[in-house]
Amino acid sequence: MKLLETLRAYQRRDPAARSALEVLLLYPGVHALLYYRLAHWLHCRRLCFLARLVSQWARVWTGVEIHPGASIGRRLVIDHGAGIVIGETTVIGDDVLLYQGVTLGGTGKDTGKRHPTLGNGVLVGAGARVLGPLTVGDNARIAAGAVVLRDVPAGATAVGVPAQVVRLNGEKVPRPVDELDHTGISSPTAQRLEDLAARLTALEQKWEQSKANISSKGE
Repeated sequence: MKLLETLRAYQRRDPAARSALEVLLLYPGVHALLYYRLAHWLHCRRLCFLARLVSQWARVWTGVEIHPGASIGRRLVIDHGAGIVIGETTVIGDDVLLYQGVTLGGTGKDTGKRHPTLGNGVLVGAGARVLGPLTVGDNARIAAGAVVLRDVPAGATAVGVPAQVVRLNGEKVPRPVDELDHTGISSPTAQRLEDLAARLTALEQKWEQSKANISSKGE
């Protein structure tokens, strides 16, 4: 049963989930998925107005906006759920985990397939934006707050604005990253700023040394 396996997925991936009954009755992510399944069923039968009506009601009730045209696989876990937006042509594989504030949206420049495709086992951290008809490969990790504008390979970890891959197929990163730690990842942008600050400090020291040498020669 799809519902039962979804409830078990929540229990497995959310340490706060105490029972399947609690997840079913109290988790807005589960409610959003139930509404989505109905809306998607209506959408596939070209009852588009009714489908959007259901999806908009779900948005008001759960804080999660899923377009009825999106394609969602099995055992999707939506953690907290507030502020999540999933666009019309989005494709989500099995065993995906989305945290609050995630947007799977378009750039406004594309037609046809306008939204991202997420492979199996993908994790998208809180507040991340995945935009455009790009592909995020199986078991990839998108860090919290990242803005993804191009494809992310399978097994990769992407961070930053715009997102860059900092881990691929087991390569080491400065700090270990596990499934639920989507904040303990170094940012390449921050590293560049630190490098620039270090260079500026070195230049200032050289300038001060040069002024001191000129003064000593003048005396």
